[in-house]
Amino acid sequence: MSRVGKAPIAIPQGVTISVANNVVTVKGPKGELQQDVDSDITVAQEDSNIVVSRPSDQKRHKALHGLYRALINNMVVGVTTGYKIEQELVGVGYRATNTGNTLDLVLGYSHHYVFQLPQEIKVSTTAEKGKNPTIILESIDKQLIGQVAAKIRSLRAPEPYKGKGIKFVGEVLRRKAGKSASKK
Repeated sequence: MSRVGKAPIAIPQGVTISVANNVVTVKGPKGELQQDVDSDITVAQEDSNIVVSRPSDQKRHKALHGLYRALINNMVVGVTTGYKIEQELVGVGYRATNTGNTLDLVLGYSHHYVFQLPQEIKVSTTAEKGKNPTIILESIDKQLIGQVAAKIRSLRAPEPYKGKGIKFVGEVLRRKAGKSASKK
């Protein structure tokens, strides 16, 4: 059995899960999410748990077993507590501002990046004196928020010499020594 797939998913208070025609729907206090499930994988509710099972030990079934269990668990966590990603802009003159769901980034290029975010994501920016500007993304959909955060980071990925760019808060960058360090 898959170690991830065989673990049951506990259903918290206030969350309802329904399965119909291979579509799992999770409703909670923060919203509602849906996920299509492969027809070979079985999703069943037992007491206050969700159990994901597979028909055989084929390699494909083993892979899908753990995948769909993880996706359903991410949906349950998303509708109860939600997901939050913080990114900081490291560099002189780098700025981030938002109006609604439109993010305006100044990243040292000759132009601004205006980034329109999906409606499911809430964005806020902070710019305190003496600290790097910060972008805070919040959503119930883990996959969507991760994809948007990766897209924002790709606009100016951190470089290894000075560390300038967009990085996640708490991310440790692997730094390189410059040219002067090799001349000894």
